Amino acid sequence: MHTDFKSASAESLESEPPVAARSRNLQKGQQTKAAILEAALTMASHFGVEGLSIGALAEVIQMSKSGVFAHFGSREELQISVIREYHQRFEQEVFYPALNAPKGLPRLRALFENWTKRTSIEIDSGCIYISGAVEFDDRPGPVRDALVNIVQVWHQALRRAIRLAVTEGHLSSEVDEAQLLFEIHGLILALHYEARFMQAPDATQRVQRGFENILRPYLI
Repeated sequence: MHTDFKSASAESLESEPPVAARSRNLQKGQQTKAAILEAALTMASHFGVEGLSIGALAEVIQMSKSGVFAHFGSREELQISVIREYHQRFEQEVFYPALNAPKGLPRLRALFENWTKRTSIEIDSGCIYISGAVEFDDRPGPVRDALVNIVQVWHQALRRAIRLAVTEGHLSSEVDEAQLLFEIHGLILALHYEARFMQAPDATQRVQRGFENILRPYLI
């Protein structure tokens, strides 16, 4: 019986994948998912979130549909994953670098400057925030909810920056946070339209002047 027990234990150990092998498999799976997400993000930037499909994505990355499906489960989950990935990259390029600026108006300026730079870079591909709003403005559901949520998160960050500018004594306490945010966001939408659709060469410069015009009545 003792021999049988040892034999059974040995077979069990041999059949169980080593920790290192499991770790490698997990890492490979994560890398594959990241590669799929990268391709999906590129596709969404050019054709919109609604243009995403597991079949089209599988063809682009030369994988089977079942392989892509195994990582995301559904087209809707894929779309939401792309939206979240886009938002994370937006934060890395726009929000976090601005935190290096002093609190108050310098930080608000940095946020707007970074946002303007990113929008200018996206002229050839498109901004998922903007294209997504066009695609899902009248289509309720989880994808629209995900888009609305990330835009709201960004707006909250901008409102905090405006509030800090007031607290630091850089902007008047009479400033209407919601109105100022509305006008700043409007400038970005105008930049996207003028630069991408109208191909106006001076769109970026006009947006920068517009930002200063918006701030001027509240400067202390």
